[in-house]
Amino acid sequence: MNLRQLRYFCEVVEAGNARAAAEKLFVAPTAISMQISQLETQLGGALLDRASRPMKLTPLGEFVYPKARELLLASSRLEFEAKGMAAGKLGWLGIGFTRSTIFSILPEAVRAMQSAYPDVRVELLEILTEEQPAALRSGAIHLGIARSLGAFPREPDLHYTELFDDPLVAALPAQHPLARRAALVAADLEALPYVSYPKVANAHFSRQVLSILAQAGARVQVGHEAKEIHTALGLVAAGLGTTIVGRSVAANNRTDLCFVPIADLPQQSQVLAVRKAGPAHPLVAAFLAKLGEQVPAPPA
Repeated sequence: MNLRQLRYFCEVVEAGNARAAAEKLFVAPTAISMQISQLETQLGGALLDRASRPMKLTPLGEFVYPKARELLLASSRLEFEAKGMAAGKLGWLGIGFTRSTIFSILPEAVRAMQSAYPDVRVELLEILTEEQPAALRSGAIHLGIARSLGAFPREPDLHYTELFDDPLVAALPAQHPLARRAALVAADLEALPYVSYPKVANAHFSRQVLSILAQAGARVQVGHEAKEIHTALGLVAAGLGTTIVGRSVAANNRTDLCFVPIADLPQQSQVLAVRKAGPAHPLVAAFLAKLGEQVPAPPA
Protein backbone atom coordinates (compact mmCIF):
# COMPACT_ATOMS: atom_id res chain seq x y z
CA MET A 1 0.00 0.00 0.00
CA ASN A 2 1.41 3.38 -0.97
CA LEU A 3 0.30 6.99 -1.09
CA ARG A 4 -0.32 6.90 -4.86
CA GLN A 5 -2.81 4.06 -4.48
CA LEU A 6 -4.57 5.87 -1.65
CA ARG A 7 -4.65 9.14 -3.60
CA TYR A 8 -6.14 7.48 -6.68
CA PHE A 9 -8.72 5.69 -4.56
CA CYS A 10 -9.78 8.91 -2.81
CA GLU A 11 -9.99 10.81 -6.09
CA VAL A 12 -12.30 8.15 -7.56
CA VAL A 13 -14.52 8.35 -4.49
CA GLU A 14 -14.70 12.14 -4.68
CA ALA A 15 -15.06 12.37 -8.49
CA GLY A 16 -17.63 9.57 -8.72
CA ASN A 17 -15.80 7.49 -11.34
CA ALA A 18 -12.35 6.59 -12.61
CA ARG A 19 -12.59 8.65 -15.81
CA ALA A 20 -13.32 11.92 -13.98
CA ALA A 21 -10.57 11.15 -11.47
CA ALA A 22 -8.10 10.44 -14.32
CA GLU A 23 -8.88 13.78 -15.95
CA LYS A 24 -8.24 15.60 -12.69
CA LEU A 25 -4.96 13.75 -12.10
CA PHE A 26 -3.83 13.92 -15.76
CA VAL A 27 -3.32 10.15 -15.97
CA ALA A 28 -4.94 7.38 -18.00
CA PRO A 29 -8.08 5.73 -16.55
CA THR A 30 -6.31 2.36 -16.83
CA ALA A 31 -3.59 3.64 -14.46
CA ILE A 32 -6.24 4.54 -11.92
CA SER A 33 -7.94 1.14 -12.22
CA MET A 34 -4.63 -0.73 -11.95
CA GLN A 35 -3.52 1.10 -8.79
CA ILE A 36 -6.87 0.59 -7.06
CA SER A 37 -6.92 -3.10 -8.03
CA GLN A 38 -3.46 -3.53 -6.53
CA LEU A 39 -4.65 -1.81 -3.35
CA GLU A 40 -7.69 -4.08 -3.13
CA THR A 41 -5.48 -7.14 -3.60
CA GLN A 42 -3.24 -6.02 -0.76
CA LEU A 43 -6.19 -5.32 1.53
CA GLY A 44 -7.99 -8.54 0.61
CA GLY A 45 -11.33 -7.10 -0.53
CA ALA A 46 -13.12 -4.73 -2.89
CA LEU A 47 -13.21 -1.06 -1.99
CA LEU A 48 -15.69 -0.01 -4.68
CA ASP A 49 -18.93 -1.54 -5.92
CA ARG A 50 -18.26 -1.30 -9.66
CA ALA A 51 -21.72 -2.55 -10.59
CA SER A 52 -23.38 0.60 -9.24
CA ARG A 53 -23.55 3.89 -11.12
CA PRO A 54 -22.04 6.04 -9.80
CA MET A 55 -19.72 3.63 -8.05
CA LYS A 56 -20.39 3.24 -4.35
CA LEU A 57 -18.11 2.30 -1.51
CA THR A 58 -18.25 -1.20 -0.15
CA PRO A 59 -18.21 -1.61 3.66
CA LEU A 60 -14.43 -2.06 3.40
CA GLY A 61 -14.21 1.10 1.30
CA GLU A 62 -16.26 3.04 3.86
CA PHE A 63 -13.77 1.96 6.51
CA VAL A 64 -10.66 2.78 4.46
CA TYR A 65 -11.69 6.06 2.81
CA PRO A 66 -11.65 8.48 5.82
CA LYS A 67 -8.42 6.99 7.10
CA ALA A 68 -6.83 7.25 3.66
CA ARG A 69 -7.91 10.88 3.39
CA GLU A 70 -6.41 11.58 6.82
CA LEU A 71 -3.11 9.97 5.78
CA LEU A 72 -2.96 12.01 2.61
CA LEU A 73 -3.59 15.25 4.48
CA ALA A 74 -0.89 14.37 7.01
CA SER A 75 1.52 13.54 4.20
CA SER A 76 0.83 16.85 2.48
CA ARG A 77 1.29 18.75 5.72
CA LEU A 78 4.55 16.93 6.45
CA GLU A 79 5.89 17.73 2.98
CA PHE A 80 4.95 21.41 3.30
CA GLU A 81 6.50 21.79 6.75
CA ALA A 82 9.64 19.83 5.87
CA LYS A 83 10.24 21.90 2.73
CA GLY A 84 9.66 25.08 4.72
CA MET A 85 12.18 24.03 7.35
CA ALA A 86 14.71 23.02 4.70
CA ALA A 87 14.32 26.42 3.07
CA GLY A 88 14.62 28.24 6.39
CA LYS A 89 11.03 29.49 6.21
CA LEU A 90 9.60 27.32 8.98
CA GLY A 91 10.92 25.96 12.27
CA TRP A 92 10.01 23.51 14.98
CA LEU A 93 10.66 23.87 18.69
CA GLY A 94 9.90 21.02 21.08
CA ILE A 95 9.37 22.07 24.71
CA GLY A 96 9.12 19.53 27.49
CA PHE A 97 7.53 20.86 30.67
CA THR A 98 6.67 19.73 34.15
CA ARG A 99 2.99 20.31 34.69
CA SER A 100 3.21 22.89 37.49
CA THR A 101 4.81 25.42 35.11
CA ILE A 102 1.58 25.56 33.10
CA PHE A 103 0.27 27.81 35.90
CA SER A 104 3.06 30.37 35.69
CA ILE A 105 5.66 31.24 33.07
CA LEU A 106 4.96 28.75 30.29
CA PRO A 107 1.68 29.98 28.69
CA GLU A 108 2.76 33.60 28.31
CA ALA A 109 6.19 32.61 27.03
CA VAL A 110 4.60 30.39 24.36
CA ARG A 111 2.21 33.17 23.32
CA ALA A 112 5.10 35.63 23.07
CA MET A 113 7.14 33.14 21.03
CA GLN A 114 4.30 32.49 18.60
CA SER A 115 3.74 36.21 18.18
CA ALA A 116 7.43 36.87 17.46
CA TYR A 117 7.95 33.72 15.34
CA PRO A 118 4.61 32.93 13.65
CA ASP A 119 6.18 30.38 11.29
CA VAL A 120 7.74 28.34 14.10
CA ARG A 121 5.73 25.38 15.29
CA VAL A 122 5.96 25.15 19.10
CA GLU A 123 5.17 21.66 20.34
CA LEU A 124 4.54 21.21 24.06
CA LEU A 125 5.12 17.82 25.67
CA GLU A 126 4.38 17.15 29.32
CA ILE A 127 7.45 15.36 30.66
CA LEU A 128 8.54 14.75 34.24
CA THR A 129 11.70 16.55 35.31
CA GLU A 130 13.37 13.17 35.79
CA GLU A 131 12.61 12.14 32.19
CA GLN A 132 13.61 15.35 30.42
CA PRO A 133 17.34 14.52 30.02
CA ALA A 134 16.52 11.40 27.97
CA ALA A 135 14.05 13.37 25.83
CA LEU A 136 16.70 16.04 25.17
CA ARG A 137 19.31 13.49 24.17
CA SER A 138 16.92 11.66 21.84
CA GLY A 139 15.89 14.91 20.11
CA ALA A 140 12.24 14.57 21.18
CA ILE A 141 12.52 18.06 22.72
CA HIS A 142 14.91 20.97 22.38
CA LEU A 143 14.32 22.48 25.81
CA GLY A 144 12.98 21.21 29.12
CA ILE A 145 11.23 23.30 31.78
CA ALA A 146 11.99 21.45 35.00
CA ARG A 147 11.39 21.80 38.72
CA SER A 148 13.90 20.72 41.35
CA LEU A 149 13.53 20.49 45.11
CA GLY A 150 16.84 20.56 46.91
CA ALA A 151 20.14 19.46 45.44
CA PHE A 152 20.10 17.33 42.31
CA PRO A 153 22.85 16.01 40.04
CA ARG A 154 23.61 18.19 37.02
CA GLU A 155 24.70 16.11 34.08
CA PRO A 156 27.78 17.26 32.12
CA ASP A 157 26.19 16.97 28.68
CA LEU A 158 23.33 19.29 29.63
CA HIS A 159 23.15 23.03 30.26
CA TYR A 160 20.97 24.42 33.06
CA THR A 161 19.49 27.92 33.25
CA GLU A 162 18.03 28.85 36.64
CA LEU A 163 14.81 30.76 36.02
CA PHE A 164 13.49 31.48 39.52
CA ASP A 165 13.25 30.16 43.06
CA ASP A 166 9.75 29.06 44.03
CA PRO A 167 9.03 28.80 47.78
CA LEU A 168 6.70 26.04 48.92
CA VAL A 169 3.20 27.02 50.04
CA ALA A 170 0.24 25.06 51.38
CA ALA A 171 -2.86 24.76 49.21
CA LEU A 172 -5.96 24.74 51.41
CA PRO A 173 -9.73 24.68 50.88
CA ALA A 174 -10.87 28.30 50.86
CA GLN A 175 -13.37 27.70 53.68
CA HIS A 176 -10.94 25.99 56.05
CA PRO A 177 -9.90 28.00 59.16
CA LEU A 178 -6.21 27.58 58.32
CA ALA A 179 -6.80 29.40 55.02
CA ARG A 180 -7.39 32.65 56.93
CA ARG A 181 -3.91 32.70 58.44
CA ALA A 182 -1.09 34.82 57.07
CA ALA A 183 1.37 31.96 57.53
CA LEU A 184 1.49 28.41 58.85
CA VAL A 185 4.00 26.09 60.41
CA ALA A 186 4.44 22.62 58.96
CA ALA A 187 2.77 20.94 61.94
CA ASP A 188 -0.47 22.82 61.16
CA LEU A 189 -0.92 20.58 58.13
CA GLU A 190 -1.52 17.60 60.42
CA ALA A 191 -5.09 18.90 60.77
CA LEU A 192 -5.94 17.73 57.23
CA PRO A 193 -5.25 14.61 55.18
CA TYR A 194 -2.35 15.17 52.82
CA VAL A 195 -2.88 14.88 49.05
CA SER A 196 0.33 13.50 47.54
CA TYR A 197 1.25 13.94 43.85
CA PRO A 198 2.35 12.98 41.28
CA LYS A 199 1.53 9.31 41.66
CA VAL A 200 4.23 8.18 39.24
CA ALA A 201 6.84 5.56 40.05
CA ASN A 202 9.95 7.57 39.10
CA ALA A 203 8.79 11.02 40.30
CA HIS A 204 10.80 12.34 43.24
CA PHE A 205 8.73 15.42 44.15
CA SER A 206 6.09 13.68 46.27
CA ARG A 207 8.65 11.79 48.35
CA GLN A 208 10.83 14.87 48.77
CA VAL A 209 7.95 17.01 50.04
CA LEU A 210 6.91 14.38 52.60
CA SER A 211 10.53 14.13 53.75
CA ILE A 212 10.79 17.92 54.13
CA LEU A 213 7.57 18.03 56.16
CA ALA A 214 8.83 15.24 58.40
CA GLN A 215 12.13 17.08 58.95
CA ALA A 216 10.08 20.11 60.07
CA GLY A 217 8.28 17.92 62.61
CA ALA A 218 4.99 17.48 60.73
CA ARG A 219 3.51 13.99 60.87
CA VAL A 220 1.06 14.34 58.00
CA GLN A 221 -1.09 11.41 56.96
CA VAL A 222 -1.46 10.78 53.22
CA GLY A 223 -5.18 10.54 52.55
CA HIS A 224 -5.13 10.66 48.77
CA GLU A 225 -2.63 10.16 45.94
CA ALA A 226 -3.20 12.08 42.72
CA LYS A 227 -1.59 11.41 39.36
CA GLU A 228 -0.93 15.09 38.69
CA ILE A 229 -1.17 18.53 40.22
CA HIS A 230 -4.54 19.51 38.71
CA THR A 231 -6.21 16.51 40.34
CA ALA A 232 -4.45 17.17 43.65
CA LEU A 233 -5.70 20.76 43.69
CA GLY A 234 -9.20 19.61 42.76
CA LEU A 235 -9.23 17.24 45.73
CA VAL A 236 -8.10 20.06 48.01
CA ALA A 237 -10.79 22.39 46.66
CA ALA A 238 -13.35 19.68 47.44
CA GLY A 239 -12.29 19.82 51.08
CA LEU A 240 -10.54 16.46 51.06
CA GLY A 241 -7.16 17.63 52.32
CA THR A 242 -4.16 19.86 51.74
CA THR A 243 -1.10 19.70 49.51
CA ILE A 244 2.15 21.55 48.86
CA VAL A 245 2.92 23.47 45.67
CA GLY A 246 5.35 26.13 44.49
CA ARG A 247 4.22 29.72 45.13
CA SER A 248 4.08 30.44 41.39
CA VAL A 249 1.24 27.92 41.06
CA ALA A 250 -0.98 30.23 43.10
CA ALA A 251 -0.81 33.14 40.67
CA ASN A 252 -3.34 31.86 38.12
CA ASN A 253 -5.27 29.23 39.99
CA ARG A 254 -8.68 28.34 41.33
CA THR A 255 -10.70 30.78 43.46
CA ASP A 256 -11.88 28.00 45.79
CA LEU A 257 -8.33 27.51 47.09
CA CYS A 258 -6.06 29.56 49.30
CA PHE A 259 -2.28 29.35 49.21
CA VAL A 260 -0.54 30.06 52.51
CA PRO A 261 3.22 30.33 53.17
CA ILE A 262 4.83 27.82 55.56
CA ALA A 263 7.19 29.68 57.86
CA ASP A 264 9.36 26.76 59.00
CA LEU A 265 10.07 25.25 55.58
CA PRO A 266 13.34 26.86 54.48
CA GLN A 267 13.62 24.68 51.38
CA GLN A 268 12.24 26.10 48.18
CA SER A 269 11.82 24.57 44.78
CA GLN A 270 13.58 25.93 41.75
CA VAL A 271 12.33 26.19 38.18
CA LEU A 272 15.01 25.63 35.55
CA ALA A 273 15.38 25.41 31.79
CA VAL A 274 17.47 22.49 30.55
CA ARG A 275 19.00 22.02 27.11
CA LYS A 276 21.90 20.18 25.54
CA ALA A 277 25.32 21.58 26.36
CA GLY A 278 27.08 23.71 23.78
CA PRO A 279 25.89 26.74 21.80
CA ALA A 280 22.14 27.17 22.03
CA HIS A 281 20.06 26.81 18.88
CA PRO A 282 18.70 30.27 17.89
CA LEU A 283 15.10 29.21 18.53
CA VAL A 284 16.01 27.78 21.93
CA ALA A 285 17.82 31.01 22.82
CA ALA A 286 14.79 33.02 21.69
CA PHE A 287 12.42 30.97 23.82
CA LEU A 288 14.73 31.22 26.83
CA ALA A 289 14.52 34.99 26.46
CA LYS A 290 10.70 34.79 26.40
CA LEU A 291 10.78 32.66 29.55
CA GLY A 292 13.03 35.21 31.23
CA GLU A 293 10.49 37.94 30.52
CA GLN A 294 7.85 35.96 32.43
CA VAL A 295 9.87 35.27 35.57
CA PRO A 296 7.81 36.45 38.55
CA ALA A 297 9.21 39.33 40.55
CA PRO A 298 10.26 38.48 44.13
CA PRO A 299 7.78 39.61 46.79
CA ALA A 300 8.36 43.05 48.30
